[in-house]
Parts: sequence; C-alpha cells; structure tokens
Amino acid sequence: MATTPTLPTVNARIYPRGGLDILSRDEVARLRDASRGGMHDLLRRCALAVLTTGSTSDDPRAAQELYPDFDIEVRQQDRGVRIDLKNAPAIAFVDGEIIRGVAELLAAVVRDLVYTSIELAPEYADELDTSGGITDAVFRLLRNASVLQPADPNLVVCWGGHSINRDEYQYTKDVGYELGLRGLDICTGCGPGAMKGPMKGATIAHAKQRKRHTRYIGITEPGIIAAESPNPIVNHLVIMPDIEKRLESFVRIGHGIIVFPGGVGTAEEILYLLGILLREENAKLPFPLILTGPVASAPYFEQIDRFIRLTLGEGATGRYEIIVGDPEKVAKRMAAGIRAVREYRLDQKDSFYFNWSLDVPLEFQQPFQPTHEAMAALDLHHGRKPHDLAADLRRAFSGIVAGNVKEDGMRRIEEFGPFQIHGDKDMMESLDALLRAFVVQRRMKISGEYRPCYEVVT
Repeated sequence: MATTPTLPTVNARIYPRGGLDILSRDEVARLRDASRGGMHDLLRRCALAVLTTGSTSDDPRAAQELYPDFDIEVRQQDRGVRIDLKNAPAIAFVDGEIIRGVAELLAAVVRDLVYTSIELAPEYADELDTSGGITDAVFRLLRNASVLQPADPNLVVCWGGHSINRDEYQYTKDVGYELGLRGLDICTGCGPGAMKGPMKGATIAHAKQRKRHTRYIGITEPGIIAAESPNPIVNHLVIMPDIEKRLESFVRIGHGIIVFPGGVGTAEEILYLLGILLREENAKLPFPLILTGPVASAPYFEQIDRFIRLTLGEGATGRYEIIVGDPEKVAKRMAAGIRAVREYRLDQKDSFYFNWSLDVPLEFQQPFQPTHEAMAALDLHHGRKPHDLAADLRRAFSGIVAGNVKEDGMRRIEEFGPFQIHGDKDMMESLDALLRAFVVQRRMKISGEYRPCYEVVT
C-alpha cells in the first residue's frame, strides 16, 4: 500500500497587517470565536491553499493529504491578532521567515472569512433576500478588502481556464503585456493558467512603464480556492462567500472583460455576463467583452459562439467580439472600450470603482446548491427569455464545476453518481458536444484521467 510522502513543515507565528492590526478588543474577540467555531475547518483549508501558493494541482484534497497535521489558530493581541501556524508547509518560508506575499494572502484569508461570518451572520439574513441587499453586501466585502479605489477606470477582468495548453498560456501573457503597456491593471480568478498569464505579462509591462502602484486582484470563493491556489503574482486576494457573489464582484469592479480559452467554469462566466447584459435594463450600458486566444484556438471560440447562438439567440452576439491571434488589437479595443465606460459613468454620475448602474437580477445572485435534484430540475428549453435561460445554463455549468473541483460536489458525485442534465434535444446535443470537446482538449482537469461528473440526457 502506497504511503503519502512526508513533506517538511514549519511552526510559526504571524502578526498580520492591513486591517487586522487596527481592531477593537470586541472585534478581536469575535474574530477569535469565529475562527474556533464552525468555520475553523474552512479557515484551515483556505489557509493551506495560500500556503501552497503556486501549486499546479486542481484536486482540493491534495494539499490536505500532503499536510494532514497542518492547523491554524487566531489568537487575541491587544494591538490586533496573531496567527499561529502548526506544521505549515515549509515552501511558504525562506530561512525561517514566511514569504511576504504569502503572509499577505494569509491575512486576506482570515480577514475575508471572519468578516463574512460576522457581517453576513444569520441575524442579517433578511438583507440578503433582496437584490439591492446582496449588491450592498458585495460592496461591503470588496470595500473591506480595500480593492475599491476612486481612480480612473483601468481594471480589466480576465477569465479563462486553469487547465490550458502552453501556446494558450503564452498568449494570455502576451495580452497581459499589451494591457500593462497601456496602464491597465488585471483582475482574475487568482489561480493558474489563464488566471496567471495576464498578470505575469502585465508585470513586465508595468515595470517598463515604471508603474509603481499596480493591482493584480484575485477573486475566489471557499469552494474554489482549495483547488485553485492563488498564483504568486496576486497582490490583492478577495474570498467571496459563494460563486454568485464572486461573479457579481467581477462585473461590478471590472471596467471590461477578456475571456481566454477555458472549460466549464469559463462557460459559466460567459453565460452569467451575457444573461445580465441581455436584460433590457442593461441594453445601453457599455461593457467591453472580448473573447480571444491564439490562432489554434479559433475552433474553440467558434463552438462557444455556435452554442450561444443556439441557446441565447443571435442578439447575444452583439454583446461580445471575438479576436483571434492579435494581442495588440485586443488591448487597443479594450482600452477604447474602457474610455467609453469612463464617459458613460461620468454622464450617469456613477462611480468609477463600483458599477452601480448594472442591473443584476435576484436569480443571478441567489446561491445555487448543485444537488442532483436541483441539476435535474433546471429548465433548459427554448421559448424562455434569453436572460432567464442563461441563468439556468449558468447553473448547469456551475454544477459541473462543483463536481469537478469542489470538495462537497465531488463527495456528492462519489455517493450518488453523475449529475443528470435534461433539456430540449438540440440544446442538449450542443451542450454534450461542447463538454466532450472540453474533455478532449483537457480543459476539465490539469493532470490525470477525467471522469465526467455529469450525464447529458437527450
């Protein structure tokens, strides 16, 4: 029987800064109680993810198996808090000192999980029953993370897969470089692949332009971070409580979005944004959306485009542009689009740092629990309004993401078998073809054989 190798570990005490060093005694006590209570396991898993920053695994249980004795505790200090680490991964330390960037990410984990447990506690549940209340909660979480800056619009959100080939990864770096030369900052899902490449390219361009105040924002959520550890370039990590608030964060703080090749998570993001932009309330809202990749990725985007036309209709294609094999053109078009966003925000007297004008309906905000019953009940049929169908299609892809990389979803699949997805025959055939292509192109899993967590029933 094979045994898990023992990796070197370190015991350490961390004194975090950046909002955790200026707390009242009452806040510290609440933080300590929360970290010892029901959220301790969540805190432990997320902390372990950032302590293994740069990991190429997409198995949420891999780090826990490699470091089974790791533990974390938040202790009270009069001047703030102290984080005690036991049997922490030695790769997070240099000469006995924790790497500064890792320490910052660790502080962000504690900050966000504890803030969420306090500010979104059950006694405030009524606030999360309305669309406005959820948006306000998203705003407060982002403000607490200090990522809302009242400056000219310059933040580009980059979506794409964690499992992409070398040519696609290089292309994401090239696009990031061109964006950085134009003074644009980067926001991604914080993981590897297409989430790391744009940041890596932008760092070189920012250095050339002597841009000292740079933002490489990574937005994740507890179910994802364990499978997609933050890449080392992220200097602002935000952990939202669920995937829906994570998606709303992207579209509220981003001034434009670029989509690189990816798998089901990327498809979920595309459908989420298109479902919102296709609403009549957002018809005149400028929101640059570009789908791009190297020349070899053209068939990928052609298939995505066909799926969107079949499901959401021809009108959806007017909300995005596909550019293949031209990083400079992508950056120029995005920069022009962001200038249009700036003029619109000025005209509407809307803030530059948070898009209040965007109408996000409640069905796009309410957390979706991908149980087998919920997945089978999705209404994937023609005749619905495009934005309503997009909401359920997004949920279908979200469920597959959960079955692929989220620990709870993986357990459900192991116990009850694959999710079953039902709908109109042509829609299901197109969905099945798209998912099969993701498998063949190895977009579902970084390494190892992929076992589908779903069945498309035609």
